[in-house]
Amino acid sequence: MATERAMRSRADVERDIKETLGLVPSFFKRLPDDVLDQEWQLFKHWELEQTLIPNKYKELLMLAVHSETRCRYCTLFHTEVARMFGASDGEIEEAALLAKHTVGWSAYLNGIREDYDHFANELQQIGSYMQRKKS
Repeated sequence: MATERAMRSRADVERDIKETLGLVPSFFKRLPDDVLDQEWQLFKHWELEQTLIPNKYKELLMLAVHSETRCRYCTLFHTEVARMFGASDGEIEEAALLAKHTVGWSAYLNGIREDYDHFANELQQIGSYMQRKKS
């Protein structure tokens, strides 16, 4: 049976946030006590710690997502954090352009109601052809 992690006090969590970020952002201050530690741990892990995807690329991915969701808070956050992790203006612009590009194809394919099984079959054929051509 998994043991539950002891919940840290609000003061301890806010101290950790301040040590990491230099201040406790107001959106963290507004979180209820019973979820603050969990939300901070998830935020710190996915936004700041190294995972399988390098941080710069995670931020560019999240920037692309939020270019589509049109969340100005998230777009600003991920743009600035991508820069912090070394993304150039060109990489940031390309991430936004890729978001526009892929969302456009999604709108088109869904709008024409392309047959999914037929699409998957054609994709398999394309993949096989490109693999043979590469060899």
